[in-house]
Amino acid sequence: MLEQYRVLEQRPLEQDKLEKLLTAIHATPHMMTMDFAGAGSQALAWLHSVGGSSRTILEATDRYIPTSLAEAVGHMPEKFTSVETGNALAKHAFERARKLAKSGTSVFGVGCTATIATDRAKKGDHRCVVSICDSLGTLSYELIISKGARDRQGEEELVSLLILNAIAEASGIFDIDDLPLFEGEGVARAFLPAPELSRLINGELSWLLIAPDGSFTTGESLPNIAVLSGSFNPLHEGHKKLSVVASQQLSKDVVFELPLINAEKAPIDLAEARKRAVQFLGFDSLLLSRAPLFDQKAEFYPNSTFILGADTAARLVAPRFYGNTTKGVDESLEHLRKLGAKFLVAGRSSKDDFKTLDDIEIPSSYRDLFSEIPESAFKMDISSTELRKKFES
Repeated sequence: MLEQYRVLEQRPLEQDKLEKLLTAIHATPHMMTMDFAGAGSQALAWLHSVGGSSRTILEATDRYIPTSLAEAVGHMPEKFTSVETGNALAKHAFERARKLAKSGTSVFGVGCTATIATDRAKKGDHRCVVSICDSLGTLSYELIISKGARDRQGEEELVSLLILNAIAEASGIFDIDDLPLFEGEGVARAFLPAPELSRLINGELSWLLIAPDGSFTTGESLPNIAVLSGSFNPLHEGHKKLSVVASQQLSKDVVFELPLINAEKAPIDLAEARKRAVQFLGFDSLLLSRAPLFDQKAEFYPNSTFILGADTAARLVAPRFYGNTTKGVDESLEHLRKLGAKFLVAGRSSKDDFKTLDDIEIPSSYRDLFSEIPESAFKMDISSTELRKKFES
């Protein structure tokens, strides 16, 4: 007996937005393998519908029958459509991706397990779980689908859109449209971090260096480097340009740093840290640290140069951050000098002005710790806040 569906008005797919997202995915350096069961084939078809899919897809397998799914996850699951099964599929896909891709490639695995509308009545919910596994951990997206709100094609498209959004986020893309959900529907996210990330959050590690291919390095200290610290929410062209200019001026590579603890803002949780870190996979190395203050950074990275904007440099020497005493400023700068710290300052737009190193009152005995990037070499005013507002709108 065919199950009867009360199909509500389904929102038509906006093909131009879909094609824009697919093109953005194929433009990233990431490659992936996908294992899916129950739904998700439309996502694969969409990925192949736009030129460049060979830069993204390594392999995709439809685990439609139970024995095929069990072969991938290593056992016969108690529940086929569950976070545990989705995560296991993603882990299997990630391991396959690492075998198939060239050494040094940033890869991730996609797992999808779903139960959607069919030609017979179903007692349980219609649902899906999409999981992404990479070197940082496993992120799952669980969606309960309103039963009877869509036909099978509509549910397949919804699951496939969730897969594309998950792939886009895993590729470091921030500009992602919300899913076309009905009232009462929502996506539950859960992140299981890699052991190294957990150790960093728990304070067992002070810093963790993530290479472009996702491999980790850690230790007691990381000396003689050039560090560009930021929130990278999102990473934008201003950050990249500043890194290039600073590297040329210092004649050494620049390492981006994302402190998980901030002196003036709330700590970054693991899921948010992952979201920001994936922007660097396939692009450049990233330091995750527990060092919100420069004296802490200087201890972790001795004899290093820190690249910062004029606004941050002004706060570094502002007495109000040292009990309103110049003595506190001098003591901090002396400590930084002993650790071999130096500072390369980039100009920063402030309302109608452009602030440079010359606008900052630095104690004369410590002026030698600071040098400047000429305005002619770098002058960009890109607001991360404005970019986030644009994405949200």
